[in-house]
Amino acid sequence: MAESVYVAGAFEHPTREAPDRSTMQLTADVAAGALDDAGLSKDAVDAYFTAGVPEMEHSLTPLMAADYLGLDLSYADTTDYGGSSYVAHVGHAASAIRDGKCDVALVTLAGRPRSRGQATGSGTRKLRTVQDSYERIYGTTNVTMYGMTARRHMHEYGTTSAQLAEVRAAASYHAQYNDDAMYQDPVSVDDVLDSPVVADPLHLLDCCVISDGGGALLVVSEDVRADLDRECVEVLGHGEAPKHHDAGRVDVTTTGAVQSGERAFAEAGLGPEHVDYASIYDSFTITVLEALEDLGFCEKGEGGRFVEGGTLRADGDLPFNTDGGGLCSNHPGNRGGMTKVIEAVRQVRGEANEEVQVDADVALAHGTGGSIATRHGAATLVLGAEGRT
Repeated sequence: MAESVYVAGAFEHPTREAPDRSTMQLTADVAAGALDDAGLSKDAVDAYFTAGVPEMEHSLTPLMAADYLGLDLSYADTTDYGGSSYVAHVGHAASAIRDGKCDVALVTLAGRPRSRGQATGSGTRKLRTVQDSYERIYGTTNVTMYGMTARRHMHEYGTTSAQLAEVRAAASYHAQYNDDAMYQDPVSVDDVLDSPVVADPLHLLDCCVISDGGGALLVVSEDVRADLDRECVEVLGHGEAPKHHDAGRVDVTTTGAVQSGERAFAEAGLGPEHVDYASIYDSFTITVLEALEDLGFCEKGEGGRFVEGGTLRADGDLPFNTDGGGLCSNHPGNRGGMTKVIEAVRQVRGEANEEVQVDADVALAHGTGGSIATRHGAATLVLGAEGRT
């Protein structure tokens, strides 16, 4: 931790549907965008991080992407935590830089599930793991697993559908100021409750979008940062944790954020009370609610009451997902961790949409990859304005 590490470039692909571009082309687009944002050339990149190409079932897809981009690398990482992978990659890149393995790390995500007509979370998929053989044969899908999680949280703590709807209402309030967001019309709590139930108790508007596109980040060393004419964001802390069934000791009301958040805050020397802005993975509204509790922004079971009254809006006590998040703006490749880091970087730089820009010296980005009802990877970053430490 002796050396400071920075996010120097961040880019989100503006498209949400890309029928005329391949995943590799999208990867090149976002890589070029991040390099341009940082003011660096491709030749400066000596490390590459990606979780692969979702629609290409091949273990060497990250190698293929590096080949396509023409990268000359000394370090690579293909950790796959699902949607939280790209949050974890920033932490891994920071460690590699501090270990002297590299100086400029490129992190990319790209995917085209919308153009490919991928089934929604209510659709079945083929069995891909040994665990699927014991779960999906009984009809479990992404949305039913999160519906089960929401119902259990309601049973344990008295959480209501109206409280879950507060999360979507806040995200939609922010999305109206994002010209690239898929759904830009603000919705109320009542609008969410009036939308069709898709997996009791989750309504249609409790669920995220399916979008094409992607994003990229550039993580750099102190020496590289010193030569850049660009405001950068310091990586203050990183933590991650897998959570699973634990041999049958299942608790779907608690996520890996308990461990990943604690580790990230400890590394940063900060706590939840220091966070000015939070990017929280929002595959479903219940995902946000549980993460807020587990990251320490409120006590376990208090998430429903915590989000009431506009807490999560840009003018609230804990502004979150000011781009509209995965619920309203973008969930590229069905992996939303990348956009969580990008919006956190924008907020610290003061480059978010003007109407939702907050005064953010410290931002948190948190990802939840997989399913909180079965197994998932939690990854948390604490980011800060330059010079704060």
